[in-house]
Amino acid sequence: MSSSTDAAPAVLSPEVVDFLSTGTRTGILAFTAADGRPLAAPVWFVVEDGALVFNTGAATAKGRALARDPRVTLVVDVAEPPFAFVQVQGVAETSEDPGELVRTATALGARYMGTDRAQEYGRRNGVPGELVVRLRPTKVIAHMAVAG
Repeated sequence: MSSSTDAAPAVLSPEVVDFLSTGTRTGILAFTAADGRPLAAPVWFVVEDGALVFNTGAATAKGRALARDPRVTLVVDVAEPPFAFVQVQGVAETSEDPGELVRTATALGARYMGTDRAQEYGRRNGVPGELVVRLRPTKVIAHMAVAG
């Protein structure tokens, strides 16, 4: 019998990777609270090796939710015409590896704050108590020109 988190992997197409990697688009992560309520929170992310990668605190609502149930969805959209969005459903894997924390926090800092501040953000955010989260896609929905 397979667990509820055993889903077939999905692949991020080159078009989807380009969309997700353009500029400083943030993702909205959807997850489930301990009492079953749906929750959503913005995250900075990068695409690495077919996964969406972000950091979060282990003690935050996101971190606690991922420990209970790693099934999540991340949505990224463009709110101007012709409008577009990508929804990535998947399973989150977490790590507390110190080297990975600094590396991913630095990559996130470079993307969202610029390369001149990347090291600053890496040192500030790649610390104990944080998690590296790798969202492995199981389903991808993409609409690149909704109003086009």
